[in-house]
Amino acid sequence: MKDELLGPLEAILFAVGEPISINEIANSLNINTTDTKDLLEELQEKYTNSNRGIQLIQIQSKYQLGTKTEFHHYIDDLLVERNKAGLSQAALETLSIVAYKQPVTRIEIEQIRGVKSSSALQTLVDRNLIKEAGRLEAPGKPILYGITPDFLKYAGITTIEELPSFEEFVQSTEESSK
Repeated sequence: MKDELLGPLEAILFAVGEPISINEIANSLNINTTDTKDLLEELQEKYTNSNRGIQLIQIQSKYQLGTKTEFHHYIDDLLVERNKAGLSQAALETLSIVAYKQPVTRIEIEQIRGVKSSSALQTLVDRNLIKEAGRLEAPGKPILYGITPDFLKYAGITTIEELPSFEEFVQSTEESSK
């Protein structure tokens, strides 16, 4: 049974793209947490003992997939080039929500946008346009996001008070990303 669940486990970790708890994984796989821990250890061993480009990373009591550090030099130039490219519509929408509603959680952003926003958030964090601004005192302590000084530079303003109306901001960032 364990071998049958390695694929679904890997799919869950890949699709979520951010740290996920053993309880969440166990619930998704419909198994107990002890079996889930065993599966995670088996998957980690498979990644460790092969020449794969990814690894299983444990962050406190959560797990996620990540790039093996020894392969970073293969993707560094690619990531620099991608970061120079303009922001997608999803990233612009997400950035606007963070700018106007900060501090804001991923869930709040997704409720406003109506779609998942993990990828857009990661893009904005990678480009240092937004950052973790604390944790919400709620179950799971979700991350609160806020803007960075690089956002101000990107938006062409020096303080948050200079932020244009929402409509003006979206229009100007769309034009600058073309």
